[in-house]
Amino acid sequence: MRSSRLVAVCNQVDDDYVKINTEVLGADAKVEFVQRLPEAARPGLIASAEVLIGWNPLREAGPLSGAPALRFIQLLSAGADAIDFSAIPDQVTLAGNLGAFAAPIAEHVLAMTLALARRLPQRHASLAEGQWNQRERLITLDGAVCAILGYGGIGAATARLMRAFGARIYAVNTSGRTDDDVEFAGTLADLDQVLAAADVLVISLPMTKATRGLIGARELALMKPQAIIVNVARGAIIDEHALYEHLARNRCFGAGIDAWWHEPRPDAGFSTSYPFFSLPNFIGSPHNSGIAPGTLARASRKAAENALRYLRGEPVTGVMRREDYL
Repeated sequence: MRSSRLVAVCNQVDDDYVKINTEVLGADAKVEFVQRLPEAARPGLIASAEVLIGWNPLREAGPLSGAPALRFIQLLSAGADAIDFSAIPDQVTLAGNLGAFAAPIAEHVLAMTLALARRLPQRHASLAEGQWNQRERLITLDGAVCAILGYGGIGAATARLMRAFGARIYAVNTSGRTDDDVEFAGTLADLDQVLAAADVLVISLPMTKATRGLIGARELALMKPQAIIVNVARGAIIDEHALYEHLARNRCFGAGIDAWWHEPRPDAGFSTSYPFFSLPNFIGSPHNSGIAPGTLARASRKAAENALRYLRGEPVTGVMRREDYL
């Protein structure tokens, strides 16, 4: 007998996504796809749904005040900073899709780090101007300290790649513990110590009330003159003005930014408040570190599997605490 429990997938889907969600959830719930229904039929569906899946179901499905059966929201994204927690009923648990994009993002971190460590942007520009400089001291990851703020799925995947180059890992997470092979594990209470030790600082934290503006002028000044910072989390974790000024004054310091302070809609124009791209010690990318062939399909399956754990009464991953965001 088919279950009467209803899962509503709120984001736009193609046939592959329909197949993934149906395969994973179909034996335990009735799965409906909101965007494939007529507009008039959608409110009734949401009113009966126990589970919502989507990038931002509050935008995709509409107000949740008329959803008395709702108990669980599963995001396709890892972060929840775009969610209006005040619009989510108290009885509803919300989970991020933690680790779903970890592998390609970790590769992106490594690519940015190596380019900045080997001074590739600077040397490319020098060669283009006819300058031949073989004597500049470069950075090696062999023996370097790679400090990772946010040692979850992305952090652990980054650490695996960094270890292959001989880097020593400093892990920072909420518990201050990890079973991974790291040289140091701590919490944000240890931030000053970690910043002072880091040759490479990777930011893969969620953006919450506690992490917004976490890295400012004071924190950057604690870091080594030749250190590298790579942000694949959210732009606002770093103070934008402070980072620009630090890079402009310290040309041996490097930064790779994938997550921006002001991100446009897809295919819209992009601009920055400060001329980062005039700096030779800077690399930017359009928040695409997690985009690779098959990644979105894997993320969809991972989200559906977490929703399945909820339906079966098993522990779910990635549960967000609303007090961290409200």
